[in-house]
Amino acid sequence: MSYVPPHLRNSSANPVSAAKTLVNGNSDHFHSKQLNGSYSQFASAKSNNNNGNSINLWNAGSRSSGNYASSVPEPVAPHWQPSDRVMQLNAEQVEEVCMRLNVDATVPPDSQPAPAPIESFTDMNLHASTMKDIAFHGYTTPTSIQAQAMPVALSGRDLLGCAETGSGKTAAFTIPMIQHCLAQPPIRRGDGPLALVLAPTRELAQQIEKEVKAFSRSLDSFKTAIVVGGTNISEQRSELRAGVSIVVATPGRFIDHLQQGNTSLLRISFVILDEADRMLDMGFEPQIREVMQNIPKKHQTLLFSATMPVEIEELAQEYFTDPVRIKVGKVSSPTANVSQVLEKVPENEKIDRLLDMLVEAAAQSQKCSHSFPLTIVFVERKSRCDEVADALIQQGLQAASLHGGRSQSEREAALHDFRHGPTRILVATDVASRGLDVTGVAHVINLNLPKTMEDYVHRIGRTGRAGSTGQATSFYTDRDMFLVAQIKKAIQDVESGNSLTFATGKTARRKEREAIAASKDSKLTLSKLSMVGSTAINVEDKYRHMMVPAVGRKEGSADDAWDD
Repeated sequence: MSYVPPHLRNSSANPVSAAKTLVNGNSDHFHSKQLNGSYSQFASAKSNNNNGNSINLWNAGSRSSGNYASSVPEPVAPHWQPSDRVMQLNAEQVEEVCMRLNVDATVPPDSQPAPAPIESFTDMNLHASTMKDIAFHGYTTPTSIQAQAMPVALSGRDLLGCAETGSGKTAAFTIPMIQHCLAQPPIRRGDGPLALVLAPTRELAQQIEKEVKAFSRSLDSFKTAIVVGGTNISEQRSELRAGVSIVVATPGRFIDHLQQGNTSLLRISFVILDEADRMLDMGFEPQIREVMQNIPKKHQTLLFSATMPVEIEELAQEYFTDPVRIKVGKVSSPTANVSQVLEKVPENEKIDRLLDMLVEAAAQSQKCSHSFPLTIVFVERKSRCDEVADALIQQGLQAASLHGGRSQSEREAALHDFRHGPTRILVATDVASRGLDVTGVAHVINLNLPKTMEDYVHRIGRTGRAGSTGQATSFYTDRDMFLVAQIKKAIQDVESGNSLTFATGKTARRKEREAIAASKDSKLTLSKLSMVGSTAINVEDKYRHMMVPAVGRKEGSADDAWDD
């Protein structure tokens, strides 16, 4: 029994009775989601293998029994309530808490109101083992996103959570997910997971798994598996077939395991889409839809991200049931606790300027008997990444590179050395701009600005996390002026307390590219109009500095044209 990929599906095949059995139940606690007829469509899939046996898309992983699907236990929705103190809050008191936390929770028309935010872990009535682990790690008070999102998730509602980077989103879904799994019937060998977390990158998936293990350390039999590319697939296969409660995965590798029959979707009743906007950017939308269309009807879905573009809204309309939308702070904008500096530097002088800046910082740290502040330097290409790291090392600075061209073990070693020493400077491409949470990053430097404002926000969000302060320095050239104008406007908004934010996502970036093109066309038109003479010549921008008026020039006056 195994998962059937789309290109092997045969719509003329007979429906699979096990799939029918699975999706026909009812529950007072879970949403029964309508998925545009996908159940009947996918349940009719057949394999194209040699024996021609039909394959149930709601596969049973390594189990061979055809009756397994019908024996899958129904998911249990935990009956959760907060403490009596929280239950007794009136509307005015709830509004006061929301204002204090700078959190906004909205629900669709005719839906039940969102649960009140809770400012104490004790008032959340969590499992005793979870409370023990929260205390072990020294967490005392929920962050704003945790205070509002955790009650919503614990109550069984679907959720769209949008908060600035470093706000504690991971714990906000990890703790309710563990609580949900503890209420389910025990996992058996060959069972698929009870909960699934999809993340865009290996680094973010590893970070989420670390958080899951941190809050389940007191549970002896609680098993978690991480399923990502670049690591040994046979080890992942063994873990999955043994049965796990939670799988943290990148979409592509998880689909690989489904196709191989190493795991199943039959028991999933809790789904997390973390950094979903990034997953869509990376082309994972088909895989996300594959999973969402084939999980059991009764499930809860949570989506967390630092941005909420129109593509996410469309995904939510299709797969979420009356979600509670939570917004904390000024979403999709630079955070106010990051000091931002823009510095114009010619392209061929950027590395020298970077070396001067960091060598001076190292001298200051040594003078004050302090360790060098953790610093991330962002570049745009993998080759440039290694070049910059080598240049820093030659200056006696402790640096390492992180990019997609390095092996998984090399990337893990670089991150480990950056988190725990001796590395103090991490030179990275955008692989590190999302989800990477390293405590104590003091400075982010953009050697090359990214293409979009959205990526800029995620880059500088690596510092100033969890209420601390940080610094961001960005080098730019004339080609970056459109983005520089956006950054300056965003900085002014932060300083003035303006709540307006910029749009994000593919649609927004397409409009941004169109605006850049229109700006260039406008400049070109003005340039043509300003030319002296009766004939206008269309000259490429890179040669425009060589243009001179046809009359009125003095001898030697063209020499200044080479100053570029």
